[in-house]
Amino acid sequence: MIKKEQGINTLCTHAGELKDQQFKGAVSPLYMSTSYAFEDVEVKRYPRYFNTPNQQALALKMAALEHGEAALIFGSGMAAVSTSLMAFLHKGDHVVLQKTLYGGTSNLVVEEFKKFGIEFSFAKDLSAEAFEKEIRKNTKVIYIETPSNPLLTITDMEAVAGLAKKHGLVSMIDNTFASPVNQNPVDFGIDVVIHSATKYMGGHSDILAGTVISSEEKIDTIFQMAKNFGGSLSDFTVWLLERSIKTMGIRVKTQNENAQRMAEFLEQHEFVAKVYYPGLKSHPDHELAKRQMKGFGGMLSFELKGLDAAVFMKYLKLIKPSMSLAGVESTILSPTKTSHALLTPEEREEQGISDGLMRFSVGIEEPEDLIADIEQALEETRKDMLDVRI
Repeated sequence: MIKKEQGINTLCTHAGELKDQQFKGAVSPLYMSTSYAFEDVEVKRYPRYFNTPNQQALALKMAALEHGEAALIFGSGMAAVSTSLMAFLHKGDHVVLQKTLYGGTSNLVVEEFKKFGIEFSFAKDLSAEAFEKEIRKNTKVIYIETPSNPLLTITDMEAVAGLAKKHGLVSMIDNTFASPVNQNPVDFGIDVVIHSATKYMGGHSDILAGTVISSEEKIDTIFQMAKNFGGSLSDFTVWLLERSIKTMGIRVKTQNENAQRMAEFLEQHEFVAKVYYPGLKSHPDHELAKRQMKGFGGMLSFELKGLDAAVFMKYLKLIKPSMSLAGVESTILSPTKTSHALLTPEEREEQGISDGLMRFSVGIEEPEDLIADIEQALEETRKDMLDVRI
């Protein structure tokens, strides 16, 4: 396994590389078999056991990127989230969660955990004190997400990790929005790191996958649950994901730069009421983000002032109104209608997610072109509203 001291682009390219020993090809070979020998072999391989050659190689790359000891590759980000949580929670146990979470994670907890006799509570805010107030005698896990989806709130990873260790709990984080390029939670003491690999790791809006990284001991605990849930990924998609990760460092660096430029532009615009981006000095958690992030990411959210967000999105020509995020192309969506649609209006309001909020995934296009697209869409929206009033 390649040491974590090597640079991010070196790790993206070479960590966990599956070498072509037969023909010496420059890229990893693809082993499509779903059936392997069981006699006279060191490893009894089976796709659902996460140990085919391509699965094992990619897991080494994931572990190296997140400074962990081991990893598992799943069929989706939610498969990684649900399996990881269920591996450490049993009937009668309790989990403390951050309030501002991806809607799918919140829905999983609220809709499913009661069926299994698992108790849960959400911290009232992002402070360590708020998390500690929710800890009970039967608490086993603390779960956070930073930056959060869609408001880009920042949680103090070191404080949460310390709190978990103090009470003998397992700390988990959804690190999807940051990517391993911008943030490595293991370095701050977090036990389990989860990603929707569909996003920045895949990076091209054509792969569905998830991953979880931790110590060998905790990965083995998750594996015992995972092999029964059956959420592994096909080897062809594993191979595609490994190929895509090779350019992740380059892609994310450009997306970081573009998002900072777009956030600064939007913050100064007369038709924009508020911008949520940790790279802005106006962000309430800017200093904390500087301490624990290497880059501020390619995601931001904003609200318009006096204009209809739905009409605005229809006038965009370059930026695609589209679900999901983190592709090389810029996309925008309404969290109310997509990522957080499963929450009730009251739950969204409690989290600060308004109907007019737009989540902007900034791609690798030239920022001048993105600014021009937003300018023309704002102008067309303004004209539309004037026509309605007349």
